[in-house]
Parts: sequence; C-alpha cells; structure tokens
Amino acid sequence: MQVEISVSGGRLVDVTALAVPENDPRSSSISQQVMPTLISQAVSAQSASIAGVSGATYTSNGFAESLRSALVKAGLAS
Repeated sequence: MQVEISVSGGRLVDVTALAVPENDPRSSSISQQVMPTLISQAVSAQSASIAGVSGATYTSNGFAESLRSALVKAGLAS
C-alpha cells in the first residue's frame, strides 16, 4: 500500500492511493470498495488514527501505515 497526501493550510485535504493490494481478484475488489471510506476517515480524523473497514483489515492497516508515514514526512505528525 502506498498513498500520497494533499495538504492545504496545514490540513490534510485528500489522500490518493498510488499502489493498492491487487495480488488477486478478491484483494483488488476489496481495495476498490474500501478506499473511499478509508480516505474519508483519514480526512475527517486529520490523522492516521482511523477505524478502518471491517473485513478489510490488511488493506486498512496498510493504508493507515502508509498514511502515517506520509503525514510524518509532511510535518503533520510525529
């Protein structure tokens, strides 16, 4: 999982998934379905502390980990 963040005025405004789990059709389907929810959670929380999506634990955890890294690089988290 790899994400890119968009920041405006010191706030997280969007997250773009650059690489998502697609190693099989099921993983690809799950990723496509849950990404909008994960992005919405991240923008609302303004952090990587998100609830994630039930049934998509690996995708949710990978998203949160990549998001946390991007937020640290942007100086929005420690």
